[in-house]
Amino acid sequence: MQEILFKEESYLLQGAVFEVYKEMGNGFLEAVYQECLEREFSLRKIPFDSQKTLSLMYKGEPLKQTYKPDFICFDAIIVELKGVSAIAKEHQAQVLNYLKATDLKLGLIVNFGAYPKVEIKRIVL
Repeated sequence: MQEILFKEESYLLQGAVFEVYKEMGNGFLEAVYQECLEREFSLRKIPFDSQKTLSLMYKGEPLKQTYKPDFICFDAIIVELKGVSAIAKEHQAQVLNYLKATDLKLGLIVNFGAYPKVEIKRIVL
């Protein structure tokens, strides 16, 4: 049986997400959930970087283009927020690209637009 990657950390992140969803529900813009999660992560003492700029390389040279994931938590997990009716393949590809750019192994797509409950999808590289 394979061990779940960052099980404890994921559990803490999910708890914060569920609390925000309980308080706010669905239908707000991603920026609203971003701010709410920043506050909830701080209250729960979850370490995070918000919208940290990630540099990209091509053949050993830095590119002008950068990525900005919504959160990097525990210096190990990408958390990307969405406010859509369903998580699409494009959203999964976006998180996979973030993981490749950072050499991190786990990403969570958190969709606050889902109804009747928040949707969380784990992406493992």
